[in-house]
Amino acid sequence: MGQQEISLTSPSKSFRLRSPSLNSLRLRRIFDMFDKNGDSMITVEEINQALNLLGLEAEFKDIESLIKSYIKPGNEGLAYEDFVALHESLGDAYFGVAEDVDEDTQNDDLWEAFKVFDEDGDGYISAKELQVVLGKLGLVEGNVLDNVERMIVSVDTNNDGLVDFNEFKEMMRNTIAPS
Repeated sequence: MGQQEISLTSPSKSFRLRSPSLNSLRLRRIFDMFDKNGDSMITVEEINQALNLLGLEAEFKDIESLIKSYIKPGNEGLAYEDFVALHESLGDAYFGVAEDVDEDTQNDDLWEAFKVFDEDGDGYISAKELQVVLGKLGLVEGNVLDNVERMIVSVDTNNDGLVDFNEFKEMMRNTIAPS
């Protein structure tokens, strides 16, 4: 998969989050994933590293200027509450309001997300592909193939051992809660 550069000055059609806000549990998981050293703060460096691991390169100074105003004085990075405020701000100001999104646009966004996992481009997410992405993100869930296979089985409605786009879309609809 080639490197893709993202711009933080204008929305990218392939990286907009137009679905309803993530529920607080999922947002907390994202925060914890970015907080590599476990100090309950996300630094600009940690966010930059996570974006790079996902193959989404951004200029450090752009990330820093975006995040800086959300870091409270005296803190090294974003506390969880600051991260939530940043998420809400980006959702409202940068990515647009979810209620204005038509189904075709949502499908386009989900297809872009699906392609991140479908590394070989065959239209299916295998356990091995999911394991690779989880590994890139540094998630321990991806360390054991059996765990990853169980994740696949939990959304594999046709029992073929793979996740196709429709199964992925249904999984996303069930895990993203309205704000």
